[in-house]
Amino acid sequence: MADRFAVEGNRSVVEDAPGDAPGAAPAPAYVHRQTAGGLGVVGIRPVDAEADADVVHGWVREERAAFWGMNGLTRDQVADIYAHMAGLDTHHAFLVELDGAPVALLQTYEPAADRVGDCYEVASGDLGIHLLLAPAGARGVRSGWSSALMGVLASYVLLGLDRSRVVVDPDVRNEKAIARFLRQGFEAGPVVTLPEIDLPDVYLPEKKAQLAFLRREVAFPA
Repeated sequence: MADRFAVEGNRSVVEDAPGDAPGAAPAPAYVHRQTAGGLGVVGIRPVDAEADADVVHGWVREERAAFWGMNGLTRDQVADIYAHMAGLDTHHAFLVELDGAPVALLQTYEPAADRVGDCYEVASGDLGIHLLLAPAGARGVRSGWSSALMGVLASYVLLGLDRSRVVVDPDVRNEKAIARFLRQGFEAGPVVTLPEIDLPDVYLPEKKAQLAFLRREVAFPA
């Protein structure tokens, strides 16, 4: 039976950061903060293309992140990609933190402005996401972490952004990611072929993807 997301006990918080103390580094500008059960506080903030480049590059160059499509890129190339994304109205990148430590990379996009929009009938209220989890720390994978994280992300997208459906398009070979989404209540859609994108700023090879959808009424039943 698929997990469901409960808001009760996982309080959603979107707030302004307090004033910085003299000489202190600026506080992160979180767009969403939420307690994740007994695991800690999850914060979502926009990626700073330059300041976060070392962290993001360290993740995307690992073999386990091959499906992210940035394995062979340099740190500066990764920074350039996220600097370009920061100027878009339809695609956004966020660093997800747990108690202030980076734990995941989240990208959101308007399906109608993305190649996936050519492969299914986009509905009003759809928002696409891509998610890359950080490598497990010294303590290993924490029990219940991926489920708790997906609950926070669902809360942000479906409730905080007032969207009706989350769309994901993992590579069909990425069986681990597909299984994780289905456990969280996503409904499998069609297998589609995303067309190649070859632009001066972006290159994406053709991809065979498994579409899946999470409806708000499924994630947060009345």
